[in-house]
Amino acid sequence: QVQLVESGGGLVQPGGSLRLSCAASGFALSSYGMKWYRQAPGKEREFVARISSFGDSTNYADSVKGRFTISRDNAKNTVYLQMNSLKPEDTAVYYCKRAIGDYWGQGTQVTVSS
Repeated sequence: QVQLVESGGGLVQPGGSLRLSCAASGFALSSYGMKWYRQAPGKEREFVARISSFGDSTNYADSVKGRFTISRDNAKNTVYLQMNSLKPEDTAVYYCKRAIGDYWGQGTQVTVSS
């Protein structure tokens, strides 16, 4: 069955960096675009970034453009989200999602605080 497992979250100071990973199994990752979303306390889940199946096309929310980078390694069945220059407003649970179908990971908490 389709499984997505996020990791790499944690507590980081403003201005710091984190790299999130999303390990995929149960399907051919190279056949699907992938997305990252996030949900802050009391807010709706929002789109963060998208990458095409072979990584040749990416899109970002305006709020993270220039600070976050989505990438993938299909040979490792993994999608990444490199987050730099983190701000307190980036605090949220981050989820990866397959672009087609309602498949989500369990999420990983990112907290940006001094």
